[in-house]
Amino acid sequence: MFTPKYPAPDTATPPAPAQPTIISAASALTTPSTATPVPQAPAPSRTTVQLTPGTVVGVAAGGTAVVLVVGAVLVSMLLAVAVTSISVAVVAVVLRLLLKDLKNNS
Repeated sequence: MFTPKYPAPDTATPPAPAQPTIISAASALTTPSTATPVPQAPAPSRTTVQLTPGTVVGVAAGGTAVVLVVGAVLVSMLLAVAVTSISVAVVAVVLRLLLKDLKNNS
């Protein structure tokens, strides 16, 4: 129960190590036109975001709606706290008056 559970080891084969390149004096003097071109890795494709005026208006309207909704929720929570505190204060005053009246009658 308290023994650790280790995940299974990877089954992928490790990549073959790269072979070292030997540069001799004769190959170093070759011109670039006779040398074989090295293929370059393709650049990673990144998606670009293009904003049209319609999307900017939509994003602004969405942001405004979020701000209004969050504001309404916060105001309603503040109002709920205010109403609760007022009602607790009224109950405290009533209880104080009842206890004072009870003390005077006894």
